[in-house]
Amino acid sequence: MRMYDLIMKKRSGQELSTEEINYIVNAYTNGQIPDYQMSAMLMAIYFQKMNARETADLTMAMVNSGDIMDLSEINGVKVDKHSTGGVGDKVTLVLSPMVAALGVPVAKMSGRGLGHTGGTIDKLESIPGFITSMDSKRFIEQVNSINIALTGQTGNLTPADKKIYALRDTTATVESIPLIASSIMSKKIASGAEVIVLDVKCGSGAFMKTEEDAKKLARLMVDIGKHVGRSTIAVVTGMDEPLGCAVGNTLEVIEAIEVLKGRGSRDVLEVSLVLGSLMLVGSGIAESQTKARMMLEKTISDGSALNKFREWISAQEGDVRVVDDYSVFEQAKFRIEVKAPMSGYISHMKSDETGMAAMILGAGREKKGDPVDHAVGIELIKKTGDYVNKDDVIAIIDANDEAKAKESMQRLMNAYEFTPDAVKRQQLIIDIIK
Repeated sequence: MRMYDLIMKKRSGQELSTEEINYIVNAYTNGQIPDYQMSAMLMAIYFQKMNARETADLTMAMVNSGDIMDLSEINGVKVDKHSTGGVGDKVTLVLSPMVAALGVPVAKMSGRGLGHTGGTIDKLESIPGFITSMDSKRFIEQVNSINIALTGQTGNLTPADKKIYALRDTTATVESIPLIASSIMSKKIASGAEVIVLDVKCGSGAFMKTEEDAKKLARLMVDIGKHVGRSTIAVVTGMDEPLGCAVGNTLEVIEAIEVLKGRGSRDVLEVSLVLGSLMLVGSGIAESQTKARMMLEKTISDGSALNKFREWISAQEGDVRVVDDYSVFEQAKFRIEVKAPMSGYISHMKSDETGMAAMILGAGREKKGDPVDHAVGIELIKKTGDYVNKDDVIAIIDANDEAKAKESMQRLMNAYEFTPDAVKRQQLIIDIIK
């Protein structure tokens, strides 16, 4: 085979065979195909797309490019949840201990944040001492012991995806539904989960800006999962405004703890309950979503989810004192109030602008490898649908650099839109795709 011929084939809108896709992935991973040719192929896919069979073949070619986690030694049905990324999305921190408290093993691999979307690994590393790297033996032992463990992606898991994603990031081909679907599902399949629940974000702070595109991506990923024998379900959730009221690593962990204490954001809890109920039904623990929801709510009311969170922190060497004493976290030097420029209802609060405002402070990464400042972030006092008077405090910026705080405030103000008329809050749960 010649890569030149395959590029021309896809460029003209023809379907690539399983053998051709395997050749492309293997040859590129092994360095036999140069970046400039793979870039041309990615652009051809971006414009000509891939059908369901091609996307499934691309997914499995990336899965087979490296190690596949063997979780057979973990007792019970292994469940995993994945979010396509959003602003203020700390659902994993709430959902995982709730599900684990009910005896369902949560064996999860997570990533770091890039751009305005936060990574679960970064959030957990804001807990002093918490380790996010462990070998497979310790990982499996911990899940069998306390039903929960979270680690970063191993070095040789889906190496093809790592290499291809890095190229997509520099060639303006990230926003391709087949490429997004195969990237996400290759990691989920290689990490060994039997039940996969996907949180597909939709709105200004998500990859998928429209409901139509979000549903297309969700359907494609569900079909890929079924194609390879994994129980897969997707929930399309709103990301037109940040989820919850905290954006930034430490702030989001604190908000997650507050939710586990029965306080905190109702939005974060609602998304956690919907995703968690599907995980319980998929694992066979509950016969219906209604029953599953009641079981999950009880873990909050009886404190078992919070206790599981403590157990989880301790098992991964984090400082458990953070649960009861937030001053144990690293603190930002400055707290700056952001005030409403006018009276009226907040009609919109753009997630992407809010995320960028937090990234400017140091809460996120502009490029892979950038350091993250765990202490900085934004606390949202008012959100879409709230009425405010001129000069009311609508947000608080936690910063370690006054110049960055000023720039962040300017960006944050771009996120807010006001109207004299009452408005509806964003729809949280848009669709469930099975």
